[in-house]
Amino acid sequence: MSSQFTDFTHYKQERTALIDHDRSLRRDNSESKVSPAEARADAILRALREKENSCVWGADHEDVLHPFPGMGFLTGRDMILQTKLFKILAKMPKGALLHAHLDATVNAEFVLKLALEQPAFHVRAVESLSALNISKILPEIKALPQELFTHSDLSLTDLSYMPSTWVSLKKARETFDPALGGPEGFDKWVVDAMTLEVAEGKSIISKGVIGGLTSAAATLSHSTVDEVASEHIHRLLITNTHRFGKNSIKHSEFLQHVSLLTFTPLWEPYIYEFLRSSVEDGISYVEVRVNFFPKYMVGGDGQENVPHSAWLKSFDDTLNRFKADLKQQGREDEFIGARIIYSTVRSISVEELDWFCEDCIALKKEFPHLIVGFDLVGPENTLKPLIYYAESLLRFRERQKELGLDIPFILHAGETLGDGTEADVNLYDAILLGTLRIGHGFSLIKHPKLMEMCRERNILIEVCPISNEILRLTSSMLMHPLPTLMNNGLPVALCSDDPAMFGNMGLSFDFYQVLVASQVTGLIALRELARDSLKYSTLEPSEKQRAIGAWEKRWEKFVEYILLEGGKEGTC
Repeated sequence: MSSQFTDFTHYKQERTALIDHDRSLRRDNSESKVSPAEARADAILRALREKENSCVWGADHEDVLHPFPGMGFLTGRDMILQTKLFKILAKMPKGALLHAHLDATVNAEFVLKLALEQPAFHVRAVESLSALNISKILPEIKALPQELFTHSDLSLTDLSYMPSTWVSLKKARETFDPALGGPEGFDKWVVDAMTLEVAEGKSIISKGVIGGLTSAAATLSHSTVDEVASEHIHRLLITNTHRFGKNSIKHSEFLQHVSLLTFTPLWEPYIYEFLRSSVEDGISYVEVRVNFFPKYMVGGDGQENVPHSAWLKSFDDTLNRFKADLKQQGREDEFIGARIIYSTVRSISVEELDWFCEDCIALKKEFPHLIVGFDLVGPENTLKPLIYYAESLLRFRERQKELGLDIPFILHAGETLGDGTEADVNLYDAILLGTLRIGHGFSLIKHPKLMEMCRERNILIEVCPISNEILRLTSSMLMHPLPTLMNNGLPVALCSDDPAMFGNMGLSFDFYQVLVASQVTGLIALRELARDSLKYSTLEPSEKQRAIGAWEKRWEKFVEYILLEGGKEGTC
């Protein structure tokens, strides 16, 4: 090969041509469609990235060893917030959020604030809290019927506290031992239990499992995928007991915990805050997964008596109120709307799935504008594979045909490091079942035929970069398969999955991590990712055209913003 080059000048010419040709094959290469303003803005972002790679990520940091752009998110988050590049991306119109679980989309501090306003909420612990055990004990929080309200001034931190005695959530906060931080210490205890965090040594600390059974500290760098996923579930159970189902944890432990979010007085303000925070981050449309595993939500009376139809009525009312508020502010073009992907858990039986499929059909009939898809959720490595449910899912599809309905499958598949494992093989079943999109698809790059089928059938991959990294599918963004998916021509949308758990609210952090993890990816790649999120949504063609049109206008303003602000003095 080298003998063809007669001199170094010729070699450099061939080298440049090869690089240019290779990069022209990347799906995000759209040079013919790049406006002069976009080209200048792209150059500004690239220059800023290069500068911050040196002066932010290349600098010494007392609390972070060997930082680098695209490093582990929980460790690098505070550094990301200091960068000008992140501040610019926070202004970016992100398009649609297509993969997020409603029960983990609102800031934990906000959820606690809502709960403290409700007298029904009580909390208990397996023993009196002290400096020695507080890091190992999870709070158990429950909305009680009024006849079971407690009016004791007893504190969870009193030596005389009887284990597992319910205390009013508000009173527990007010009486929290000043030596443990007082009310602020109580807030930290509860919020830390609802989120994955970085503690000493930049490790995720496991505070225990459901029912107060303590577990060993699990460091982020040495935990397995299943260990971190298990810790993820334990913390989600603080806010949503029913997310994974009673069969995925011990039944006695399941009964001890209840959800903050399956209490109707919190439902509407929680949804409103999710919509508000999404729009503030530049998201103009959402398709959110709602888990309907509990057949009833807890009502204001503390009883489980609120059916699924009432959930959707409240969701619809809140959505309409939010859109009316935006219109009053003259901001109606910033938000197209929100719809629901009906979800249930991978731990149920086939007979139970049949019931949920019929329930989904009933809700689709009553709220045709809200229900737009069906999914099964929960850790793929440890719960049942799609093949276990395939016969029931095929019956569900036939029932839709009989009734003239369309509820497409939008299935989780391939959220695993496995190759040929049940979780990995879920990809085959998802595609054969006709999934409209694939949730995560992390192991998809191991399957050339499946990638070809996704490309030919326009199956979009809902990629959740930060979630994948925190749950140990990859150690950093530099090792993520996203570029391989895009460069093989597969449509991709960036998603946040469980942002309240991970601290990556909205989509700005995910776009940032993708941008800084590559020297090739630039503004146009971000543009295509955002556009595809709307293009591959379930919006009707006319709605989709309107959504993309509104997004394009906001994109032009964003490019102008980069040209105006990008060259000013920033981080370094």
